[in-house]
Amino acid sequence: MSFRLAQKLKRSCTRLVSSALPRTGSKTNFTHDLQYLNPHEMPTIPTFRVLDNHGNIKTSDAPKLTDEELVEIYKKMSLLSKMDKILLQSQRQGRVSFYMTCSGEEAAVIGSAAALQDVDTVFTQYREVGVFMWRGFTLQDIMHQCFSTHKDNTKGRQMPIHYSAKHLNIQCVSSTLATQVPNAVGYAYSNKIKGINAVTVAFFGEGAASEGDVHAAMNMAAVLRCPTLFICRNNGYAISTSTEDQYAGDGIAVRAIGYGMRSLRVDGNDLFAVHRAVSDARKVAIENSCPVLIELMTYRVGHHSTSDDSTAYRSIDEVNYWNKEDSPVGRLGLYLIKRKLWDTEKEQSYAKECRKEIMGAFNLAESSLKPSPTWYLMTCTTHIPLR
Repeated sequence: MSFRLAQKLKRSCTRLVSSALPRTGSKTNFTHDLQYLNPHEMPTIPTFRVLDNHGNIKTSDAPKLTDEELVEIYKKMSLLSKMDKILLQSQRQGRVSFYMTCSGEEAAVIGSAAALQDVDTVFTQYREVGVFMWRGFTLQDIMHQCFSTHKDNTKGRQMPIHYSAKHLNIQCVSSTLATQVPNAVGYAYSNKIKGINAVTVAFFGEGAASEGDVHAAMNMAAVLRCPTLFICRNNGYAISTSTEDQYAGDGIAVRAIGYGMRSLRVDGNDLFAVHRAVSDARKVAIENSCPVLIELMTYRVGHHSTSDDSTAYRSIDEVNYWNKEDSPVGRLGLYLIKRKLWDTEKEQSYAKECRKEIMGAFNLAESSLKPSPTWYLMTCTTHIPLR
């Protein structure tokens, strides 16, 4: 071995030993003390909040929303809540086959949608109809889909609440849990290659976060630096499984650290906090070409779906507390009332307006024709088999 080669190898070995272990993927130092990282001795991730339960702004770090924007957001949240109640009742009457409400999560969904731009592509799970509504998916569109009429975008080929709106830059809802998350990362990577200045958004629940697809997607997004927003609605339950039985760690936001990405934990019932967090995360993701994980702490007031009876695994008192004391619609309503942007008279008038609009769309869809079987044949094959 030549003297020059020996010196080069010596320098390389010195750098490895003094600065970092090989093949770890990160810089680290050696230590002579055997130390465990104990999660129970570490502080939990704080939850960002702007608006308290009584409708008071508690920080100067609130989003700059105009009075008109705030009223419009409140109206959309209220409309969503009222529509959910009617469609839930209609399923119980046998008029639609299936439904899932967004009760208790209106701020998490519509607040996120309001903070995004139309150029941002959204991959939803199944409780984000508010995103569709915010972008222009009408009540009539929703009703046609739930009743599987010939005017439904997918012509009845999807079960109720599986909306699709390509023209609004929202991908079709899929029943298979968490598959939308890696799809979103792939889409974000494609946009990055094309130089498109936008984020791709993946919505999912904390239950779906236990799926392998979510872990693979986050790792891929972090390694490839894909501008992706992972928005997790932590609503307390994965169907009947409470968060206490889902994970032992500090929720979902902490997992981002292991993948090497930024994360936030936000009060999901606080419209201001949700809007501020998503808006800022979008900016960070685009400017740094990187993913961001946002954990929205909220509560699922309704049953998981119309196939579920949540009274079997949680108390009525628990549900009533969240419904009355920490309702996202009620909290924003209190703020608007204190600002004299809303009042009881406007509330009553808007409630009547909402019911009229909802029932009008409902009745039209219920009386509409179903797609013709011939249509399916014509769109699925170019060859018509002989009878």
